[in-house]
Amino acid sequence: MTRPAGQEPHIELEGLRFQRDGRPIFEDVSLSIPRGKVTAIMGPSGTGKTTLLRLVTGQLLPERGSIRVDGQEVTGIGREALYRLRKRIGFLFQHGALLTDLDVYENVAFPLREHTQLPDCLIHHLVMTKLQSVGLRGAARLMPSQLSGGMARRVGLARAVVMDPELVLYDEPFAGLDPISMGVIVRLIREINEALGLTSVIVSHDIEEVSQVADWAWIIADGRIIAGGTPEELRGEESPWVRQFMHRLSDGPVPFHFPARDYPEDLREVPR
Repeated sequence: MTRPAGQEPHIELEGLRFQRDGRPIFEDVSLSIPRGKVTAIMGPSGTGKTTLLRLVTGQLLPERGSIRVDGQEVTGIGREALYRLRKRIGFLFQHGALLTDLDVYENVAFPLREHTQLPDCLIHHLVMTKLQSVGLRGAARLMPSQLSGGMARRVGLARAVVMDPELVLYDEPFAGLDPISMGVIVRLIREINEALGLTSVIVSHDIEEVSQVADWAWIIADGRIIAGGTPEELRGEESPWVRQFMHRLSDGPVPFHFPARDYPEDLREVPR
């Protein structure tokens, strides 16, 4: 298995095969996520990046292969053991996924109320500490409808780390954000990762933002890993797949045209 040199793995995938509705998503995928680093999973839309996170957290099961998180095999794990594992994982959902009937404070407090027996005074301390870390302590009593997209994402980040997880998974954390909000999220991911000693995994196709924050990146396309390395190394790759993605080329191994029959045939056919 190719892996970052000299890095202890936090997540290991070996020989992973997964398909949905008869369509192959992954075929013999193997990769390693180093402990204590920020790793990006990149690739064109529809290549299964978010599906990979669901496999890592046991929401989906592969047809074949091994998934180990902190040395523990996820495939075939019992329900109680899976729940214990998930308590050590934080998840930032795309667009924040805040509970609309709860204010900011209660959104962040939600995992603590669900999974611990902590007294209210300690919950209050933890929630306010996490909101302070994302710059939104003053927004504690706002409702999600009163937040901008960037603020909602920051609240989602505070909620993802309120249980002090060892691993945080980010599903498209930069999607739909303005440049200032993107810059804030990039900074927070790096600062929180270093301050808490986390392992962070970012699923994204935002090359510039990933290049600023990731220590290592994997590129997925056509159901397989096509490259791995630092963002700088990937920019210098000669592979047509990698060049098309990293340099934003409109045509290449991922074609501009969706498969279709011969163009003149379509022009001659008159719709009925």
